[in-house]
Amino acid sequence: MIDLYFWPTPNGLKISIALEEMGLPYTLKPVNIGRGEQFAPEFLALSPNNRMPAIVDHAPADGGAPLSVFESGAILLYLADKTGLLLPKDARGRAEVTEWLMWQMGGLGPMSGQAGHFAIYAAEKIPYAIERYTKEVRRLYAVLDKRLAAQEFVAREFSIADIAIWPWILDGRYGIDLGTEFPNLARWRALVGERPAVVRGADVGKDLRSAQPMDDAAKKVLFGQDDKSVKG
Repeated sequence: MIDLYFWPTPNGLKISIALEEMGLPYTLKPVNIGRGEQFAPEFLALSPNNRMPAIVDHAPADGGAPLSVFESGAILLYLADKTGLLLPKDARGRAEVTEWLMWQMGGLGPMSGQAGHFAIYAAEKIPYAIERYTKEVRRLYAVLDKRLAAQEFVAREFSIADIAIWPWILDGRYGIDLGTEFPNLARWRALVGERPAVVRGADVGKDLRSAQPMDDAAKKVLFGQDDKSVKG
């Protein structure tokens, strides 16, 4: 059994989708990031960066004590290695999937987060910041659209790379119409979204999101962190 420390964000949904795709039983452990539960000492013991998701595997492959993993990309790699699923075993295939996983972790995720922050949540609307990050999201969408012109999935076969990227591709956000501007990306997004396990994983925690408004208190917790937040 795996404990999944979770909130229904794109990074959290990566792991619920992966667990559903891999058929691994898990217990959901909500971490209300808008109310600061990511700073609880018991959670920081699992995720020292005070970010979710994190997992605890109560049956690791070495047969030892429960093993915790934080960072969504690291969790995806861990689960793929644990199950032997959604990550090719040959060196070239594994490298290809890992490349696109890191592309999401280092590019698409952070840039989409910044674009959303400055366009939607920031108290002061800064035109330069909005344009800067929105243009970068568009560039990244174009990179992936070009990639998907020649193949069905990101790394030939469905993999953890698709799982990592899919929750971050949002039709209509940032003023982007996928069907018109990035048709290959739109096709892929629909194809992945039709998978039964993806549907189940994407539904995890919907009640949590609807119960948590993005009010001033949540914004202060989510956007007001600095070194003092870590030092305590």
